[in-house]
Amino acid sequence: MRLGIRANLAQFSLLVAVNALVGGMLGQERTVLPLLADRTFHLTGYTFLLTYILAFGLTKAATNYFAGTWSDRYGRKPVLVTGWLIAVPVPLILIWAPSWGWVVAANVLLGISQGLTWSTTVIMKIDLAGPHRRGLAMGLNEAAGYVAVAATALATGYLAAHYGLRPAPFLLGLSYAALGLGLSAIAVRETRDHAHLEAATHHTSGEMTDRQVFTQTSLREPALSSASQAGMVNNLNDGLAWGLFPILFATAGLSVARIGILAALYPAVWGLGQLVTGPLSDRWGRKHLITTGMLIQALALATIAAVDRFSLWAAAAVLLGVGTAMVYPTLLASIGDVAHPAWRARAVGVYRLWRDGGFAVGAILAGVVADIWGLRTAVWVVAVITALSGLVVAIRMYETHPRLRRSAP
Repeated sequence: MRLGIRANLAQFSLLVAVNALVGGMLGQERTVLPLLADRTFHLTGYTFLLTYILAFGLTKAATNYFAGTWSDRYGRKPVLVTGWLIAVPVPLILIWAPSWGWVVAANVLLGISQGLTWSTTVIMKIDLAGPHRRGLAMGLNEAAGYVAVAATALATGYLAAHYGLRPAPFLLGLSYAALGLGLSAIAVRETRDHAHLEAATHHTSGEMTDRQVFTQTSLREPALSSASQAGMVNNLNDGLAWGLFPILFATAGLSVARIGILAALYPAVWGLGQLVTGPLSDRWGRKHLITTGMLIQALALATIAAVDRFSLWAAAAVLLGVGTAMVYPTLLASIGDVAHPAWRARAVGVYRLWRDGGFAVGAILAGVVADIWGLRTAVWVVAVITALSGLVVAIRMYETHPRLRRSAP
C-alpha cells in the first residue's frame, strides 16, 4: 500500500468517474426544475420557488458533517454505497411528482445522497493522493463532478426543448443512479487504511474530539475557518445561479435552449478550469488563488445583474466559472493541508457542512430580496457579499501548502 495518485491510479480514476455520476445527478435539475416550478406548478414568489434549493442545502450540509464522521468510524465505501441507494428514487419522484411538495421531498433525498457520495469521494481521493498532490486530486475530483453538472444541464435542456419538461430529462438521472450504485458496490475499494498510513508519518497522534474538530474548522483555526466561510459564500452564489438565473434569463425572452446553454456554460468552465487551477495551487499556493477567485466571482455576478443580452450573460457566465474554478478545489486542498489525517475526514465534513449550508442561506436571502426588490437586486447583493468574503480570506488566511509554508520567512 502506497500513497500517491500514480500508485493508486486505477482506484483514483474509478473514483473520478463515480464523482462524475454524482455531479450528473445534480445537473439533471439545473435547467429543468426552475422552469418546472414556473410552467408546470405555476409558483408565484421567488422565496417559495427556491424551497427546493433550501431543502437540498440544509440536508446536504448536515449530511456532509455526518459523512465525515461515519467515514472515520465505519469506512468510506459503506457511506458511498448508502448515498447511491438514497439517490435511486430521486428522478422517479421528479417524474411523477403531482405537487411541488413532492419536488421538495425529492430534493431532501438528493441532498442526503449528495452529502454522502460527494463527501466520500473527496475524502477517498485525499486518502489516496497523499500530501503532495492534493490540489491536483481535488481539481480532478471537482472537475469531473461539475463538467458532468454542465453536460447534464445542457443535455436536459435539449431533452426538455424537444420532448417536454417531464419525463425525458430525468431518465438521464435514473441511469446515472443505477450506474453509480453498481460501480460503488462492486468496483470501489476502501481507502481508510491509506489515511492511517499517512497518519503514521506524523509526529503527533492528532487525536481530537468531534467538538474540537468542529470548533477548529469553523471558528478558531484561521485557515480552516477562512476556508469554511469562503466555501459557504461560494455556494451561496451557486444557489443563486441555480435557482434564479434561469428565471432572470426567461424574463428577457430567452428560449429554453438558450437558457440551457447559459445554465451549462458556468459549470462547464468551472469544471474544466479546475483541471488547471488544482495543479496550479500545488505550485503557486492556495491563498492567493482563493482570494482572486472570490473577487472574480463578485465581478461576474455584478455583470450579470447589470446587462440584459445573451452574449454578455454568456461572457459573465464564463467569468463566474473561472472564478469558481480558482476557489473550489483550492479550498478543499487547504483543508487537507491543515487537518491531521486522524481527523481530516471530519474536518472535510465540517467544511462541507458550512459550504453547502450556503445553498440554504442563498435560497432564503436571494428569494427574500428578489421578492421585495427584484431579481437583479438579489444578484447585486450576492455580488457584494462575495467580494467581502474574498477580503476576509486576504486578511485572515495564511498560506497552507506544506512546501510553501515551510519556505515562508
